[in-house]
Amino acid sequence: MPITGLYGPDDLAGRPQGQTTSPPAAPPRTEAALPMPSLEWTDEVERATAPLYERVKHVIPPIEWPLMAPTIKAINELKAARGAVILAHNYQAPEIFHCVADIGGDSLQLAVEATKVKADIIVQCGVHFMAETSKLLNPDKTVLIPDSRAGCSLAASISGADVRLLREKFPGVPVVAYVNTSAEVKAEVDICCTSSNAVQVVESLNAPTVIFLPDRYLATYVASKTDVKIIAWKGACEVHERFTGEELRAYRDADPSVQIIAHPECPPDVLAEADFTGSTAHMINWVRERRPRRLVMITECSMADNVRAELPDVEMLRPCNICPHMKRITLANILESLLTLGEEVTIDPALAVRARRSVERMINLKN
Repeated sequence: MPITGLYGPDDLAGRPQGQTTSPPAAPPRTEAALPMPSLEWTDEVERATAPLYERVKHVIPPIEWPLMAPTIKAINELKAARGAVILAHNYQAPEIFHCVADIGGDSLQLAVEATKVKADIIVQCGVHFMAETSKLLNPDKTVLIPDSRAGCSLAASISGADVRLLREKFPGVPVVAYVNTSAEVKAEVDICCTSSNAVQVVESLNAPTVIFLPDRYLATYVASKTDVKIIAWKGACEVHERFTGEELRAYRDADPSVQIIAHPECPPDVLAEADFTGSTAHMINWVRERRPRRLVMITECSMADNVRAELPDVEMLRPCNICPHMKRITLANILESLLTLGEEVTIDPALAVRARRSVERMINLKN
């Protein structure tokens, strides 16, 4: 069914001026800093990184590899020396996702894997809310994000005060927050979800009506898959909302055999043109199983590169959009993060207790 209500900042009387944002990351621990290693391209670096280049040779030109390989080697050596683990989202560039990350995946996969990490230091190669989620699930570990400015248009669209006002407007209605939200927002909701499990989470509440925030398009998709009435927020992903159904029809007209898969954060006219709609993890699994000859992947550009690195026989057409926030994470600042143990993610302990509860409810939800 269609969503039954759509609200945003201008619709809530009494909303405070300005947004409450995530606190800045703690400054680097200068006393723990290690010296910068050599970043020269040598025969030793070439030999040591040759197996890694095999993973990405279809998406990284040979002429570029000597510029990346010394930093990749240094990161992997520092990671071992620090006893650190690197988590990388599917939207990270191939040289990060395939060459330095220990664990890769979508938001749900990274949240689940964060609970299993044994290392004392977690380096989150993703955006800030992902690093906060790792910290929530590992309060006694050091969680680093290479650039704390790596934000998210969805997380920035809503504050904890907004959630409280929604609760006042709809007393007794449970609230689901997409994991793409700040810890402050997670502390105010009943349970979190990702695009992988959003429908399951909504239906698990056994309520006739649910407030779903902050992505209006994911809310619309969920509403189409359930009889639960959905009250949505006016947030959107700046990467996915730029795609149009007209754009996809043009690709289909040019080649009727092309397969199109899309993320549910896209507008409804885009999803209507897609052969498959699913989370990043579901999209990847779909490609692995179907092995289409030509594919249009409607999501962030680096994910198409990461899939092609694994499945070079699939020809990727490129109507993708780049996430400027994800691209703040680079090999250079991952190296800097491991050298200085910066930027450390911290969350107020009282707020963390409440926010952790909503994330753990999602992770512990049974199928």
